Amino acid sequence: QVQLQESGPGLVKPSQTLSLACTVSNGSITTNYYYWTWIRQAPGKGLEWIGDIAYGGNTYANPSLRSRTSISRDTSKNQFTLQLSSVTPEDTAVYYCARKTREYYSGKLYFTGVRYDYWGQGTQVTVSS
Repeated sequence: QVQLQESGPGLVKPSQTLSLACTVSNGSITTNYYYWTWIRQAPGKGLEWIGDIAYGGNTYANPSLRSRTSISRDTSKNQFTLQLSSVTPEDTAVYYCARKTREYYSGKLYFTGVRYDYWGQGTQVTVSS
């Protein structure tokens, strides 16, 4: 069973860079055809997709955050990371890492959506001076 665990500082100062790592156990981040995702939830808000890195290393990010987001990986550590620059108090949230897989209808002829089948427990990050 795949396990994911977030790690990193719980407090970041405004204008600095938020940096988190997600360590994956019992599953390789290079395995076809999974994506490794960062998601966050601010107080009183819904879940927000930040971005992800695919099994082959391609990265994708939410357009609203793209200019500040960098996602990378270290395959030797089976770990992927998030860097969110120029943070403000609005970036305060619980940050999750998760595994994403696509779902299809009728032998993968039709793409019907995505499923986040494994999640980390989440880590609180507060942006404050």
